[in-house]
Amino acid sequence: MSDTLKDKIQDMERTAILNALEECGWVRARAARRLGITERMIGYKITKYGIRKEAIEE
Repeated sequence: MSDTLKDKIQDMERTAILNALEECGWVRARAARRLGITERMIGYKITKYGIRKEAIEE
């Protein structure tokens, strides 16, 4: 099993961000509030994980 705890946590975080964005109509401020983080932090994490709305809708 090659998945480390860090990998699993990052996967869970990415999934939570994607779910929040989809539930909030891709409005970052609303998704951030739902997750209990700042708009700046969600922007950082979106960049970190390479999350793009266009890639999800394909």
